Amino acid sequence: MPIEIKKEIELEIAHVLFIDIVGSSKLLTNEQSELLRELNQIVRSTEQFRAAEAADKLTRLPSGDGMALVFFTSPDAPVRCALEISKALGDQPKLPLRMGIHSGPVDEVIDVNDRLNVAGAGITMAQRVMDCGDAGHILLSKRIADDLAQNSKWRPHLHDLGECEVKHGVRINIVNFYTDGIGNPATPEKFKRATQTRAAAPSTRSTNLRNPTLLAGALLAAIALAIGFWFFSQRAQRSTTASRVATPSVEKKIAVLPFKPLLPENRDQVLELGMADSLITKLSNVREMVVRSLNSVRKYGGLEQDPLAAGRELQVDSVLEGNVQKSGDRIKVTARLISVVDGSSLWANTFDEKFTDVFSVQDAISQKVADALALRLSREENKRLTKRYTENVEAYQLYLTGRYHWNKLTPPEITKSIGFFKQAIDLDPTYALAYFGLAEANRSLAINANFPSQDCLPQAKAAAQKALAIDPMLAEAHASLSFCLIWYDWDWAEGEKEAQRAIAVNPNSAHGHYALAHVLSDLGRHDQAIAEIARARELDPFFLLYGALEAMMLQHAGRNEEALAKLQKAIDLDPNFWVSHLELGKVYTEQRRYPEAIAELTKAKELSHGNSEAIASIGYVEAVAGDTAKAQAILDELKTSPHYIPPASIALVYHGLGQEEEAISWLNNACDKRDVWVTLLKVDPRWKSLRSHPGFISILKRVGLE
Repeated sequence: MPIEIKKEIELEIAHVLFIDIVGSSKLLTNEQSELLRELNQIVRSTEQFRAAEAADKLTRLPSGDGMALVFFTSPDAPVRCALEISKALGDQPKLPLRMGIHSGPVDEVIDVNDRLNVAGAGITMAQRVMDCGDAGHILLSKRIADDLAQNSKWRPHLHDLGECEVKHGVRINIVNFYTDGIGNPATPEKFKRATQTRAAAPSTRSTNLRNPTLLAGALLAAIALAIGFWFFSQRAQRSTTASRVATPSVEKKIAVLPFKPLLPENRDQVLELGMADSLITKLSNVREMVVRSLNSVRKYGGLEQDPLAAGRELQVDSVLEGNVQKSGDRIKVTARLISVVDGSSLWANTFDEKFTDVFSVQDAISQKVADALALRLSREENKRLTKRYTENVEAYQLYLTGRYHWNKLTPPEITKSIGFFKQAIDLDPTYALAYFGLAEANRSLAINANFPSQDCLPQAKAAAQKALAIDPMLAEAHASLSFCLIWYDWDWAEGEKEAQRAIAVNPNSAHGHYALAHVLSDLGRHDQAIAEIARARELDPFFLLYGALEAMMLQHAGRNEEALAKLQKAIDLDPNFWVSHLELGKVYTEQRRYPEAIAELTKAKELSHGNSEAIASIGYVEAVAGDTAKAQAILDELKTSPHYIPPASIALVYHGLGQEEEAISWLNNACDKRDVWVTLLKVDPRWKSLRSHPGFISILKRVGLE
């Protein structure tokens, strides 16, 4: 029975890779078939092809001597696939390919075989882009290149070629994508011919102008043209300026503020912060939008907070704010989307529902925000905008309570959050977000709370893997898993892949860029790491941790003055964030400004309520500054502490005292206990004098850093 054609055409944005075997038409039929067979085999073996097909997010269209791959995943999926194909072609010199990539609208159609298929301008334009290239070229439309340029990973490989005239006289802007050894850096022949044609045109005119009569006429025409051009340019300039004002930016930046109570005496801060958290999670799945994280907005939860002032501070285009009140089995929500530029209301509504319908309220708000901002949503984005991670209201409330405590980021509160996440999971074992919360809480203990890695990182890894088994598109869970893989398993290759998967799922995931930056920095790939952490900070500029760790990575790269400038700005923004003082103390240590280093590290110790890394760093500075008595006292304090102290902290003070064999012994102990801090040994400059020691080299090899 033929499939019934739908009455309405439903357009979606697809990301298309069009592939063509150059010169195939000149070959014999059996030779063409053999090349196509080899191409199909290469394409099917790529990770991007397999992943998209497994997720039912790929449509394949044969095209004679090539094919079109239509991805409904992320904009960089066709680029990643093209790179995989190009790498595989290193062993296939007889298979010359050219590739074109474009993002554009497609719609479902019924093909001649009565099968559901896709067609549309998105596919046609990808073919037009490909037609502009020669063998080896990977060409991109300007539209998809602009999307990729938002990611520092792709930006260096995008080379603008200008306009190319394609079928029916249409002109399109083309970008050449190539890296060292992949792609074709040469200018395509079509562009060369167009340049030669333009260069030849003036010579004909100059020959005609040798005639004096023609020359005089030409001068008069030129004067008239100049006058006309001046008037036209003034008009065009005004038009362009107006257009710039009216045209929205590619990335729309939005902040979802903590909701406020309708009645101040009936505050429910868990629900108020939780409503914002839930909407942030939903809206963060839209690639055209950058959503400020909960960590950045939670300080704006005051009853008198001006949403426009918050929006300006957060550097966003619009603010979603509102009120929420739970009374018995009912919930009342008022939501408003406000333009930060002029304070105008873009959308507003009130919902008065049973509390069991809270998920429907969140779905409706998310949809209306997307509509009000005129966002172009792909099929996957539409699904995730209204995705419900649980239908169990009690589990949802427990999850919100866990997030509320976790966001305080102190060891007792993190520990408390774990209990709530576990209760939520007990009520709904398929609650992916609750598993992600459990993963993040355990991961946070390992780095913040003087907590044995063996007692929390395996739990964090298992929770992240469970979250991804339920929902592979949860970008933040990929980032959490990345940290577990490098901090505990020392599996650097898989850790990097998981961070990249987080970014592939959501290019605007600051957490994903942060995770990738950590992997790259620890491995000593400093330039790449700094680009990734800068992107994380750009996406979430008011999350203090990103600013502090950007400075750490700059310091690890030997760029101390830049790190100093970043930290001074971070401390101006919030003088009570202890990690900023910790990193500033380390920079001063490297600059041998020991009194200032001790002052900053002491602030870090006090603000963190006794973090062992801050205490050990003070001991190290006292030792290298020559006060061995104070350093020894700190060492004794660490060794006799009733709390768990990471062995790497004790090793650092021994190293400062010049007792290298003791330092090596404690570092081996740190490896035995899977101490997180050993992952920084390759790049932390405090260890550089020990890096030629055979025992230290052995430790680096053990951790996978050598």
